[in-house]
Amino acid sequence: MLLLATAQSPAVQPPAVPLAGPPSTAEERSARCLDQATKNPDAAAEEAGRWQLAGGGFLAQQCLGIAYTNTEKWGAAAAEFEGAARAAELAKDRRAALYWAQGGNAWLAAKDPGKARAALDAALAAGTLTGLQRGEAYLDRARAQVASKDLAGARSDLDQAVVDAAADPLAWLLSATLARRMDDLPRAKKDIAEALRRSGDDASVQLEAGNIAALAGDEAGAKAAWNQAVSIAPQGDAGIAAKAALMQFAPPITP
Repeated sequence: MLLLATAQSPAVQPPAVPLAGPPSTAEERSARCLDQATKNPDAAAEEAGRWQLAGGGFLAQQCLGIAYTNTEKWGAAAAEFEGAARAAELAKDRRAALYWAQGGNAWLAAKDPGKARAALDAALAAGTLTGLQRGEAYLDRARAQVASKDLAGARSDLDQAVVDAAADPLAWLLSATLARRMDDLPRAKKDIAEALRRSGDDASVQLEAGNIAALAGDEAGAKAAWNQAVSIAPQGDAGIAAKAALMQFAPPITP
């Protein structure tokens, strides 16, 4: 039996929330702050803090959350996004659901799947997310459920994610990986083919393609995919995992 490769799950950065409604001084300040949070997150954090003290409300909190995200202060980022979500709910602003989703994503990065799931439950329960944004929320909740060992719940969410976020290769990759873990080889093959079509130059996708080929007993296919992963990212997690998997094919060392 071929041995499968393992690597860390890819991280996902939370998207900035698009502006809604007519421009205003607060909205323009938010746009500037969000732009700065990407280019100079430390300066943006200082600006957002001053803005909060001046009554910037959920827009200032959301900017601070993005600044913390870009400096990998995941727990602090999640707290700001959730604060922004609660304030937006009180103001009856539709962006509350997006802030909850961003909070859930940050909790995933902080390796707290329980808090991530709670935030993503709130995001999806609001009923205001649509299209790609809803698909990404389902995708993140599936990741939280996998981390909590609720594979059935994750399967249901990934089924929705590949509909709403069909353009995102990660949705297909995680769906294929979960199908493999649940011994659903036909679904795993189908979904990894979609991931390869969209992002064949991603080492994580090639790593999983090799794993699925190995599960199917396709030695040549497994070797080819794992070699591709090594070629794409020799020093990355996926490339290192693929290199380790390929060692099973090395000739035995003779004394």
